[in-house]
Amino acid sequence: MAVNSSLVTRNPTEIGQPSGNVYKSIVVISKRARQISSKIKEELSHKLSEFASNVDNLEEVFENREQIEISRFYERMPKPATLATEEFLESEIRFRDPVDENATE
Repeated sequence: MAVNSSLVTRNPTEIGQPSGNVYKSIVVISKRARQISSKIKEELSHKLSEFASNVDNLEEVFENREQIEISRFYERMPKPATLATEEFLESEIRFRDPVDENATE
């Protein structure tokens, strides 16, 4: 999925259409964005843990080019909210509303 990392203005009607309510859609998007964010943070922490040092002395800390490149890669990635919005609009996210389920019983 190619996602544009720049800011895009969205039509609220388009966002609210899948769930029938803009606010429900935003809740679904925000929950998915939190999932994506925690996954990315976990991946980044795992990759950077290889470079962790136990040295507390600032004079002995050195720059690691590979670590810098990894950090830059993650900085250039699209934001989790952007990814979640794209997934939602492309119907890649499944969601259900427990209030609607209780009403039908």
